[in-house]
Amino acid sequence: MQGHAGGPILRTAVIFLSAILVMCLLAPFSTSQQPSPPGWGLGIDYPQEDEDEPFKLSNRGTVIVSFFVNNEELLPITIDFTYEVPFEGEFDGPESETIGAGNNKTFSLTIMDIEVGDFSAEVTEEFSILGTLVARGSVPQPIPDSREGVGQLQIPTIHSLSATLSEPVGPMNSGSEMTLTLEVKNLGNVVDRVGSVEVSDNCPLLTTDNGLDSLTTKDISIGAQIQASLIVTASQSHPQRNCDIEVTVSSNGATNSGGSEMSEDNVRVSVEPPPANQEDQESPGENEGIVEEVVSSNLPFPGVLPIVSIILLASMKRRSNF
Repeated sequence: MQGHAGGPILRTAVIFLSAILVMCLLAPFSTSQQPSPPGWGLGIDYPQEDEDEPFKLSNRGTVIVSFFVNNEELLPITIDFTYEVPFEGEFDGPESETIGAGNNKTFSLTIMDIEVGDFSAEVTEEFSILGTLVARGSVPQPIPDSREGVGQLQIPTIHSLSATLSEPVGPMNSGSEMTLTLEVKNLGNVVDRVGSVEVSDNCPLLTTDNGLDSLTTKDISIGAQIQASLIVTASQSHPQRNCDIEVTVSSNGATNSGGSEMSEDNVRVSVEPPPANQEDQESPGENEGIVEEVVSSNLPFPGVLPIVSIILLASMKRRSNF
């Protein structure tokens, strides 16, 4: 009897332990199936809806970033914002905003004053927007609750050439030539070269030997410059006149990118008549002959009487000697 009495007790204990085990196994599933409590979130409207796509700065170093806060709670929430911006830039965005219960509110962050020319083209760095919940309704939030949005900021490609034409050292004469120097400097943030060179002037009798085509064959590093000579020739019949010479260069990189970037410079050249022809002036030898002729014509003629007197005096002296 005692042996049979232990059987029901053992079976009861096994069933009880099995029930506990089943409850422990099912507990995580029941918990995960419960809906999460309402909350709030912060997000960024990325370009092309791709968080890996960077925001591209304009050539002036600005960009506008749209972001939003979604409040799914039952009370209004107050969010304080802080920002981190790369490339030593400035920013302008909301400091604190209240979002109503069940609402979604969008804001704008303006990133600006970035000197894009100081950075290499297409360099990318991270910016961030941090939102911190400071109050629910009118009740301050004792424990900080923050959300962060992160994006990429990209430096644009800047094609910029600066052309400088040297000033003439003085006027030029008709029938002569003058050499000017053209310097082209790369002010962009990527290696570039001159795409084309155009020279123009407002004097029909002035010609320019465009030796500037050599500029189109040389790469110009960032911040570097190259030079070439421009020979200006005035025809023999060129009148006295001020002539304006203008040189325009284009960026090869901008043209290949589908854009247009030009730089120009101009100088004024004064053309004067040639000096008087020296062949029309009397030679020094001819002048000397004329002087000699004048001098000889001014000598007095001695006359007959002085000669006769000299002969008589000589005869008398001779007789006295005898």
